[in-house]
Amino acid sequence: MNSHAVVDLIRQTFWMTFWVSLPLLAVGFLAGIVISLIQIVTSIQDASFGAVPRLLAFLGALMLFLPWMLAKLAGFTAALLGDFTRYAH
Repeated sequence: MNSHAVVDLIRQTFWMTFWVSLPLLAVGFLAGIVISLIQIVTSIQDASFGAVPRLLAFLGALMLFLPWMLAKLAGFTAALLGDFTRYAH
């Protein structure tokens, strides 16, 4: 396995990690902005007021996107192991 193949494999892995984690990160970002705006408008500075809705948003997004995430990861793993001879020499 030469250095170009290693770099290509690492690049593909990082891109797959980025695309799989993007929906959860986007939901967390949007939930954080909405909760922060609500806290600013209502002057509620309780820590649990911000943490609980964010956790619920993450849980909902995880339940919604988990089948897609698993399909993407299974496809990537199958492609990687299916073409294993490319990396073996």
